[in-house]
Amino acid sequence: MAMEDVFEKLRTLQDILSEKIKLEHEVGEIPKILVTQEELLARLKKTFIDKNLEFEKCRVAEVEYRNLLEEAAAMREKSEKNMDIINTQREYEALDKEIREAAEKEQQYRKELQREEKLLADLDEQIKQNTAMIEQQEKDLEERRKGIEENISSKKEQINKLEKDEQDLIPGLDPEVLFKFERIIRNKMGRGIVAIKGGVCMGCHMVLPIQFANLIHHGEDIVFCPYCSRILFYEESGEDGQDYFNSDDAGSLSDLDDIDEDEYDDEEEDEESAGIEFEE
Repeated sequence: MAMEDVFEKLRTLQDILSEKIKLEHEVGEIPKILVTQEELLARLKKTFIDKNLEFEKCRVAEVEYRNLLEEAAAMREKSEKNMDIINTQREYEALDKEIREAAEKEQQYRKELQREEKLLADLDEQIKQNTAMIEQQEKDLEERRKGIEENISSKKEQINKLEKDEQDLIPGLDPEVLFKFERIIRNKMGRGIVAIKGGVCMGCHMVLPIQFANLIHHGEDIVFCPYCSRILFYEESGEDGQDYFNSDDAGSLSDLDDIDEDEYDDEEEDEESAGIEFEE
């Protein structure tokens, strides 16, 4: 297969892979949309449980104060009836004290009972509102899930079609080149093959050594940029159709050894993080 045909296939494959990778990323990100809504639902359910526990505790207290109120009222009434049968001042004073103490307790328990009844009513209203919110949130979440499933299904269909187009295109291409090519596209924002113009890589905009640029100009082999790892192909940049390589500007292959050590280390670190091996 002629190299121009190979490059044309790679350019077409680049579009297919870029779109496929983008769709795969979207499929992976779509479920994250539900996270916030699921967290909100979880908080609502926790609040519902806490409010119910508080309601039960309040209900027990309400029953207790109601019983205490009835006991205090019964004691007061009993003491008041005994007033009719007392004979001495001392008995009167003792009974009067019992009545006053019972009345004070009765008043205190009544206030506590009213407080618990009000709290019960408030909690009951909050629980009803919380229940309604949970039901609505669950309904919205279910609808959102259904929509997301349909969206994911649609995108997966598109991915399957792109993979079919990819399989139709790759016959005749070197498997190792294809492996590296896809990795480059995944790590270089969808650009795995770029032109070289005037000795400059159009991917990373680095000036290439003149011998390297001329090797790409000849177009006999697939060559990877030593700086960004993209596949390079020759493209004329001069107005008259000629591409002039200035040896003073471009340097030579040996100049790769003169790259600033820090710059080289940064590039090497970047490529290691991307998991890309250079084509020597």
